[in-house]
Amino acid sequence: MGYVKTGLLLAAMTALFMVVGYAIGGRGGMLIALAIASATNLFAYWNADKMVLRMYGARQIDRAAAPDFYDLVAELAQRAQLPMPKVFLIENAQPNAFATGRNPENAAVAATTGILKMLSRQELAGVMAHELAHVKNRDSLTMTITACLSGAIGMLASFAQMSVFFGGSRDRENPLGGVGLLLAALVAPLAAMLVQFAISRSREYEADRIGAGICGQPRWLASALAKISQGAAAIPNPQAEANPATAHLFIINPLHGGGMASLFSTHPSTQDRITRLLAMQPAAGNMGAGGMPDEPPARPGRPWGIGATADAGDAASENAPQAPRGTSRIPRSHDGSRRGPWG
Repeated sequence: MGYVKTGLLLAAMTALFMVVGYAIGGRGGMLIALAIASATNLFAYWNADKMVLRMYGARQIDRAAAPDFYDLVAELAQRAQLPMPKVFLIENAQPNAFATGRNPENAAVAATTGILKMLSRQELAGVMAHELAHVKNRDSLTMTITACLSGAIGMLASFAQMSVFFGGSRDRENPLGGVGLLLAALVAPLAAMLVQFAISRSREYEADRIGAGICGQPRWLASALAKISQGAAAIPNPQAEANPATAHLFIINPLHGGGMASLFSTHPSTQDRITRLLAMQPAAGNMGAGGMPDEPPARPGRPWGIGATADAGDAASENAPQAPRGTSRIPRSHDGSRRGPWG
């Protein structure tokens, strides 16, 4: 259903672009705007991952720097049948995470230090499974196409404003007239933005659903969303506030908005997402042989898994063969009282 809704929204934006483009600039103006917007967004598609990671001061980590976190991502990627993404850490107190990259072969996942301190192992597994679902769905490509169309509509609106200013409404190719051009210039970008945000919200629902299947426990992600939402509301993210165009990347909106925030939000209601995830929980046991066991033993350790003590079975895990399908080494604490990076 998520794919159908996204397809319909993309079709609606394409239709909006074609109608408004022809009405404002004729066939020539429409093609020029589309060409410029396509070139801009094609550049962003190839380079946006590097730009956004640099924007947030993310540093790439390997297994030696954070074995538990790195192994968690590796196991989830294997379960999702994805190549191992690059793993990044962001020094930021706000709990949040995002994925970027133009395709699964060039993907990266990033988590803040705040989220690693706040969540349990299982909750973090739910979050990273959600981000890998974005990678699996190629959501970067979807949002690039959406941004391309939205940008083209914005350019057409600028053409309309110039046409009104310079008296171009008398052009016989333009069927709208001055008032119609002005309305199109004001309404078209707003409509495109609303459709773009709706597509973003649709992709979040789909990533929640697929992410819950990857980790096998919808309640892990539901619990994480509740905590991250509270943390993001209480802790500011100055980098995100300075670059609001990147807000759609994060698992929870990092911005502190108000007023009509829900209408213009790139994310669905957190409570709605939690409700949907919990509704999936009764079927979690039937998600296939890859479902993660409920109560594997927890491993103590310091943040990032550095210096973690290991039992006899874990001591040889470095050289042990891969776990057979249907089993998992992602630990789960025995009670809800243990928090922080890795319990």
